[in-house]
Amino acid sequence: MNVAHRFQQLKQNSECAFIPFITAGDPDLATTAKALEVLANNGADLIELGVPYSDPLADGPTIQAAATRALQKGVKLEDVLAIVKDAVSKIDVPIILFAYYNPIYYRGIEPFLKQVKEAGVSGLVVPDLPLEEAETLLKSAADIGIEVILLVAPNSSPERIKAIAQKSQGFIYLVSVTGVTGIRSQMATEVKDLLTTLHHATDKPIGVGFGISNPQQAKQIKDWGADAVIVGSAIVKRLESETAESELKAIAKFCYALKQAIS
Repeated sequence: MNVAHRFQQLKQNSECAFIPFITAGDPDLATTAKALEVLANNGADLIELGVPYSDPLADGPTIQAAATRALQKGVKLEDVLAIVKDAVSKIDVPIILFAYYNPIYYRGIEPFLKQVKEAGVSGLVVPDLPLEEAETLLKSAADIGIEVILLVAPNSSPERIKAIAQKSQGFIYLVSVTGVTGIRSQMATEVKDLLTTLHHATDKPIGVGFGISNPQQAKQIKDWGADAVIVGSAIVKRLESETAESELKAIAKFCYALKQAIS
């Protein structure tokens, strides 16, 4: 199932999507494989899976640390895709890969896209690829059948918002704060205005991420008009410990609470 189709299903039921994020390989690959199933069974409508990268500019300290731990254990893209391939045979939840552009460029855009498509990846978020340089990736991805989700920053101009909304595939990723990912105590009220602006510019679904750390914030974002709530650092934080079984129970409980808050 692709990303757009999942959003169509949710819209028919007037549902807001819950999209959790985890870093592949943290605390280890076996836990990541189990975590994908746990997330799918506890409210995830789509799952964002981060590919560990040495210079993750868009990520805050929690996800940076997770990526570093995974890289220290030798986790590579091929390991991540092997987990995805196994997971998609067990869960009916589209998996979106969160990957920085340099490894994509290094492998070659088409070979990379074909490789991830073969593994069962549905969508792709490339946080460090600006709209002006995204055309080749967008075209190749459309041909191969991978939906590239573009990010809108809070300080984007109305013209830029419109251009990104037009090009983004699957849904539009609205960054709730200027800066990196991470847990925030309060949500910026400007997100409400940005959601209104985006809904006027497009009928594509809009997901809000960066900084959402509890069910109350998730509900607030949904009430402001978001079609999806994306939660990353708060989940990655719960997976930091090596005691994998207790951490899996913790993310199950947390994700269930987040989904209930927006249902």
